[in-house]
Amino acid sequence: MKVSRLAANLIGSEIIKIGNEVNELKAKGAEIANLTIGDLNSELYPIPELLKKGIQESYQNNLTNYPPANGLLSLRKAVSEDLKNRWNLDYSENEILVSGGSRPLIYAAYRTIVDEGDKVVYPVPSWNNNHYTYLTSGEKIEVETSVDHNFLPTAAELKPHLEGAVLLALCSPLNPTGTMFSQQQLSEICELVLEENRRRSPEEKPLYILYDQIYAMLTFDQEHFNPVSLFPELREYTVFIDGISKCFAATGVRVGWSFGPPEIINHMKSLLGHVGAWAPKPEQESVAQFLNKSQEVDLFVNDFKQKIKESLQTLHLGIQDMKSKGYKTDSIQPMGALYLTIALNYIGAVKRDGQQIGNSSDLVFYLIQEAGVALVPFSAFGNSENMAWFRASAGGLSKNEIQDLFPRLEKALSQLV
Repeated sequence: MKVSRLAANLIGSEIIKIGNEVNELKAKGAEIANLTIGDLNSELYPIPELLKKGIQESYQNNLTNYPPANGLLSLRKAVSEDLKNRWNLDYSENEILVSGGSRPLIYAAYRTIVDEGDKVVYPVPSWNNNHYTYLTSGEKIEVETSVDHNFLPTAAELKPHLEGAVLLALCSPLNPTGTMFSQQQLSEICELVLEENRRRSPEEKPLYILYDQIYAMLTFDQEHFNPVSLFPELREYTVFIDGISKCFAATGVRVGWSFGPPEIINHMKSLLGHVGAWAPKPEQESVAQFLNKSQEVDLFVNDFKQKIKESLQTLHLGIQDMKSKGYKTDSIQPMGALYLTIALNYIGAVKRDGQQIGNSSDLVFYLIQEAGVALVPFSAFGNSENMAWFRASAGGLSKNEIQDLFPRLEKALSQLV
């Protein structure tokens, strides 16, 4: 059957491929420590009780018709107030767009800004920017980052690529690494964007920043920074992505929002109006009510992120303990989000059956089979398959389950030569 060239050439998600392997083995009774999906075990991490109660009451009150295309006014007002109080960002309800999670908003931002052949700059590893650039027929400019800077891009690395670009996609805390920009790192990048835009004529499309801060409330003893707070003049060039999925442990509730320059936000609204990617009305109403209870929000978030921090620290200390025993492992101290960055330097090693671990995907599937441990290689986020770094998502396991995986992991790696 013939399909469009876009559909035929679309690359499938490596994370979903790994997840399918895990699910097949689990269906056969295998015990797998699944560290792949950026999701949360809702038995360990339920959504806020007030939010759940509000959603149930909204359905009981028959709030089941269409919401406004840009989101309920009550929610946009609540988001506006939260932005002021939490980040000292001043955006009116008319500069905020609500959608069914952050993915439609990211796609809409790309579609609004990127024309065919336009340059899109983003660091690797990063989540899904390669796919969004492909879907908008942009020219992808992938900037390799290094462990020396916690896999975050530096101004020096980005500078050669910004001339003529229309979009710079950034995320902090970063998926997949859980690392964060320092004030200096982000400030230096912001200065480059301002400098580039000063060079452009009014007839030229400016260089926009797409700033994904969906994990901003999940930070561990680190301060979150954003472009507009650092440089207010970047307000006209910055499109933010945010929402409840991570900070409220509500990945399946699907309420996200974007805020930024009114012209961009209005075009995103028009685009999503045709797609129909609206968050359900009961969920919107309930999120609005919950956001207006700032003390309850802070109590929930502080408790939730402390639990996530403890799980990530358990994972980090376990990897560091393996390193001290002579295993070729390493990890980066977790700073935020749900993720730990892990190095497993076993590419090129040989299994007991004589077959070689040829790349990071080979190692992933070997560890699923032999250790019952599932990770995501950085190749799923744009890096080479020869790169021996991996994402571990801690939201699906208890601390005991994390501790229990290490003997199995050690045994499997010990069998490689």
